[in-house]
Amino acid sequence: MDTIHLSEYRKIVALTGAGVSVASGLPTYRGPDGIWDDDVVKYAMAETWNEDPLGVWQQFARLRSGLLDAVPNAAHHALVDLQQRLSPSQELHLITQNVDGLHQAAGSEPVIELHGNLRRTRCSESNCESEAFSDLTVEFTVLPICEQCGGILRPDIVLFGEPLSWHVERDATHALRGCDLFLAIGTSGTVTPAANFVRSANYEGARTVLVNLEPMDPRNPYFDAEVLGRAEDVLPGLFA
Repeated sequence: MDTIHLSEYRKIVALTGAGVSVASGLPTYRGPDGIWDDDVVKYAMAETWNEDPLGVWQQFARLRSGLLDAVPNAAHHALVDLQQRLSPSQELHLITQNVDGLHQAAGSEPVIELHGNLRRTRCSESNCESEAFSDLTVEFTVLPICEQCGGILRPDIVLFGEPLSWHVERDATHALRGCDLFLAIGTSGTVTPAANFVRSANYEGARTVLVNLEPMDPRNPYFDAEVLGRAEDVLPGLFA
């Protein structure tokens, strides 16, 4: 497809997935080199947190350690550049499935983090008023405890079987309302609720474009166009 002419659009929504961060040295979750083996999947379940919170910490601390040396790549920077090129009458809403914090590190702001951020820790007690905080601890032999309420601290991410936070759902819904260009970048688009976003955008009358390394199989009828390639190669030249 041709380059996308930014002047034709007022409200742009970009949904990003793990493919955006591959060039930063972070693996995807699915596919031949994905990290979702049976062990990782087990410890990504909410029920496992209830049964073995220390095991969950140890598993995700291993993943967190992989973030320590990761830096934003050309795909992250291209989205920052896109935001900076918009006129005052245009908007870019960035929604990510990633938990690596690299969009913020590149300079994107704000970012709607669907699944949280592995660089943060929060209290597991829902009635605790303490806030999530930056935390890059990667070794856990005992469970960390909240200083405010005495509850168990946990990674500030959404585990399988847990709902998204209400404010994240609100922000994503607001972003999609009235959008006229929807981009899904580096994501298979198979995990809900993100899998439903392209349909919502299509209903809004938006142009919908998938940027991904592999073609859709089966094809998602709600996407108008596919751009195949690595996100770090495609994005810098996609917007005219």
